[in-house]
Amino acid sequence: MRVKRLVPLLGFVLSGCLFGGGGNDRLPPPRRPAGAPPVTLNMPTSRETQMCYADLSRERVRYSPLPDRDYGGGCTVIGAVQLIDIGVPVTGLKAMRCGLAEEFIGWTRNAVAPAAYQILGSRLVKIETFGTYACRNTIGTPFERLSGHALANAVDVSAFILEDGRRVSIENDWRSDSDDVRRFLEVIHTSACKRFGTVLSPDYNAAHHNHLHLEDDHKSFCR
Repeated sequence: MRVKRLVPLLGFVLSGCLFGGGGNDRLPPPRRPAGAPPVTLNMPTSRETQMCYADLSRERVRYSPLPDRDYGGGCTVIGAVQLIDIGVPVTGLKAMRCGLAEEFIGWTRNAVAPAAYQILGSRLVKIETFGTYACRNTIGTPFERLSGHALANAVDVSAFILEDGRRVSIENDWRSDSDDVRRFLEVIHTSACKRFGTVLSPDYNAAHHNHLHLEDDHKSFCR
């Protein structure tokens, strides 16, 4: 499913964890054993991914398509990109499934940046994350299953840096004494729940005390 067209706001362009595939019109490769050497997959680029590339280019996002790879144990990177420049620096980004990248950019431009300016009175100048792809299972849950990170289909956002020097972090400010800071985080959390399939916050469990887990899995799970 293509995301909504990204619209730059405010006169400037700003450019764990549950399992989910995020949608793709190709069948996944047969599962290889965990610990197997990574291999590059010789697969045609899906129509969904081609459309996503076109959307990113249309929105003037600088990115590099990444080769499809199988890392064993069900961990795969298929239809992914490396974001180079979305208009605002973002730390920690590795491979992201293209659909996740689109949703993340839309959330940044149309939710985080406007909320920072309108609620906190300062422009967003950086987003900090704990990363995207990681071949691992979910954390903080009683069951073992692959995380969305194992498919490059999740990003963990930890903090926001403002032009006036403030750093608003999930760990320190989720229950801030500042009404404005709490409102800012509430607004961007609500927006994330409308864009991403799975959103996990400190309200979900202790494993998410310091980040927002954003996953493009077409589910409807927001905590």
